[in-house]
Amino acid sequence: MHSDEAYSAVINKILSGGADFAEIFLEERYTGSISMVQGEVEGSVSGKLFGAGLRAFKGTRSIYAYTNDLSLDGLMKVAERLKAVINQEGREETAIDFSKRDYVDLAPILFAPGEVSKRDKVGVMKLAHEGAKTFAGTISQVVVNYSEYDQSVWIYNSEGVKANDRRVRTRLAISAVATRDGEMESGFYGPGAAMGFEFFNISDPRAAGARAARIADRMVRAEYAPAGRMPVIISNEFGGVIFHEACGHALEATGVAKGASVFAGKLGQKIANECVSAVDDPTIPNAWGSANVDDEGTPTKRNLLIDRGVLKSYMIDRLGAIKMGMEPTGSARRQDYTYAPTSRMSNTFLLPGDYYPEEIIAATDYGLFAKSLGGGSVMPSTGEFNFAVKEGYMVENGRITRPVRGATLIGRGNEVLTKIDMVGNDLERGQGMCGSISGSIPADVGQPTVRVSELIVGGRN
Repeated sequence: MHSDEAYSAVINKILSGGADFAEIFLEERYTGSISMVQGEVEGSVSGKLFGAGLRAFKGTRSIYAYTNDLSLDGLMKVAERLKAVINQEGREETAIDFSKRDYVDLAPILFAPGEVSKRDKVGVMKLAHEGAKTFAGTISQVVVNYSEYDQSVWIYNSEGVKANDRRVRTRLAISAVATRDGEMESGFYGPGAAMGFEFFNISDPRAAGARAARIADRMVRAEYAPAGRMPVIISNEFGGVIFHEACGHALEATGVAKGASVFAGKLGQKIANECVSAVDDPTIPNAWGSANVDDEGTPTKRNLLIDRGVLKSYMIDRLGAIKMGMEPTGSARRQDYTYAPTSRMSNTFLLPGDYYPEEIIAATDYGLFAKSLGGGSVMPSTGEFNFAVKEGYMVENGRITRPVRGATLIGRGNEVLTKIDMVGNDLERGQGMCGSISGSIPADVGQPTVRVSELIVGGRN
């Protein structure tokens, strides 16, 4: 690390080319992963990432460059390149008075990744393997992956921001395959948190393995789902991936600022049923998608997106704020220093309602209960989506009856919001990796159990 004066000189170099704004993002990251197949360790990889990204704004234009040469000379060379791209008359050099932003650490760490032996990590993986393998005789293969990283970032900009943050993430991912009568089905579960190895004091790896195996075992025994329009009850936790993908991305300034979102220009308007409220909250202690400051040095905050059906806010980064004439919301994120930041979700979920899940099921004469969702495809500009149901059951006469497989959910995110007519009181969140133009980042999705009054279910008639 260099002195504040050195970073001031680098920023001034960029500004001397006519930039309106300049920023330095520095990163040091340790990463580690272990893979296990059928109870045996197959591979172990660790490494370090070290580099800096420099960015300049001119009007609504953004120019970005990065380097892994963090010497002052190396940073100056990159600054010179940004200056040359803008190539306009700039302001005279002035010393920047950086003011450090203090905050309460939302993610205290007890056992950092580097402080825990590989033997202990493998021990956790073996428990997950046993939980899956012993769940049922149908389980033919179990793959367990353990991943962790310890990232430190420092941000300086021409407005005097000086911020730093440390983000530690730990995750266990279990995939189980069940085989029966020549057919195979898979199940997956991947719990994680912004925690060190202490995560496994609150998350049982054996239970996580059993959960992945349960999905595979139930589905390999299931008949195929019927197709058609019907009510769909979507379970809590990772069921929130539909809101994340089909609605959440459309609330990011990345698309809204360009008008490439179904929700552009709709602040203050009703976009959902009155029972629907949603937030993006990167301030949840030790949550998978949380951070103390975003990747532009803006302090994070709880962002109310939808309040009783009314659109209240977007997720806005600094460049999006310029384009939209609004304030940043602490939503700028990036995979690492090789990506320029943009507006992204963190922990995004629907807020709980008034119903017990059992009441929602009892109020449904016929429909599909989507217990667990898998991958899908979404068109952010229109909200059109297609999601696979990894674990599904039929609801008949107010009761969950038979398991079904092969179902897909098809619709538009903005239409689904208006068709949610019952919201449960059982909010839970699940963990995933979210991909967009600024790379792949950890993000929580979540919701209570909800009922969509009508949705197209793809299956077999």
